Amino acid sequence: MKDFSIRLGFVPTRRLVFDKEEAQKHKNLIKDKLLSWKINLVDIDWLNEDGMLYDIKDSEKVYKYFLEKNVDALFLPHCNFGTESAVAKLGKLMNKPLLLWGPRDDAPLKSGVRTRDTQCGLFATSKVLRRFGVPFTYITNSWIEDKVFEKGFDNFLRVASVVKAFRNLRIGMISTRPGEFWSVMANEGELLEKFGIEVIPVALTEVISLARDYKDKNSEKLRAVVEDIKGKNIDYSAIGEENLKKIVALKLAIKEWVKKEKLSAVAIQCWMALPDEYGVAPCFANAMLTDEKIPVVCETDIHGAITSVILQAANRYKEPIFFADLTIRHPKRDNSELLWHCGNFPYSLKAKDSPASVEWQGELFPGIAHWRLKGGEITVARFDGDNGKYSLLMGHAHSVEGPQTSGTYLWVEVNDWPLWEEKFIRGPYIHHVTGIYGKFAPVLYEACRYIPELIPDAIEPTEEELKRWLRE
Repeated sequence: MKDFSIRLGFVPTRRLVFDKEEAQKHKNLIKDKLLSWKINLVDIDWLNEDGMLYDIKDSEKVYKYFLEKNVDALFLPHCNFGTESAVAKLGKLMNKPLLLWGPRDDAPLKSGVRTRDTQCGLFATSKVLRRFGVPFTYITNSWIEDKVFEKGFDNFLRVASVVKAFRNLRIGMISTRPGEFWSVMANEGELLEKFGIEVIPVALTEVISLARDYKDKNSEKLRAVVEDIKGKNIDYSAIGEENLKKIVALKLAIKEWVKKEKLSAVAIQCWMALPDEYGVAPCFANAMLTDEKIPVVCETDIHGAITSVILQAANRYKEPIFFADLTIRHPKRDNSELLWHCGNFPYSLKAKDSPASVEWQGELFPGIAHWRLKGGEITVARFDGDNGKYSLLMGHAHSVEGPQTSGTYLWVEVNDWPLWEEKFIRGPYIHHVTGIYGKFAPVLYEACRYIPELIPDAIEPTEEELKRWLRE
């Protein structure tokens, strides 16, 4: 079972020349707030009587402890000015997403004495972090109860989720890319060298052999999935139960391989070799796996699989992604576009009023799913690259009404479709994108801070609008 949780190293810091009791009070207030949000904290109360970091000699102790506890990210609230050297040293050692913030300072005492000078210390720490080459996330100096703190903290946890997923990417590749699809070429060596992304290939014959084994044995697992499909009101009468069992067997075979290889996602050559050899199209199998948060993308699109993992992590795995073609513009709405693919969108994302069925691909192969997705706000993204440069395109859209079509689909609208179209034409992107419900462009933009050589490419909102959102 994959661990999707985020363990947060909680490292409050202070400087000795400022009021100790005030620093302790704010440390406790911050910790209480995080615990009220049910954050999985790993603290340093064991380090000293304060449970705070203020001696650079302690940075390595904290580092070793956090390694043992499998900490995924760091939060270093400045309870007064803080100790920038100790913070920066720990950040360098950990090499994890790091959140920098401190609560706003109270007014000076009647004597004129200031008890904390938190904001001043944040300026000092940010400079030293830069000296150490440590990327960090920053929330505007604010009160603990301010919305900007809550919003920024939630965004940071999502960033940490993306970075954790990205640094452990293992993409399964079932067969080669379809011969006609030059657009989905990927450089495995470069992905490994630049980002540590591993591509794990398997021959189509191995997957088909395992699927046939599941089908022939008619296992309890297979029967359970078939019964689950029957309970979901998915009409499969056009293809018949035997073909449905073949599709389910394929799904189980891929899932077994994913578990064995500890894969993050799968890119499959969905046509034409697989249906030619096995007799069914894998689209509905892909939909079922993606619904279980195992993204399976079409046409052996490695970059599309990477995008899907990133987006699923941005939403902290609360809903699955859907992998789509950019296909046609809306016949009546100039800023609307059809997101479509021939049956791989998860059933859990289906619109309530949309019929659901599994059909034939023309007269060729059974296994194509048909339904319309639910309405809502969408984040659309694409990780891609060429000529040695990689970027992450990101933008927000919303669903609109549109003509019915075959397959699984959703019509979406943006503010300026010609701008989007130009982005895709000029590249390095292709016609494949990943969508997820919710607005996560700020997460994707901030996550790029922690992924060297990945350039954030914001459309709507723009980069400046994202920066404003993050600081306000």
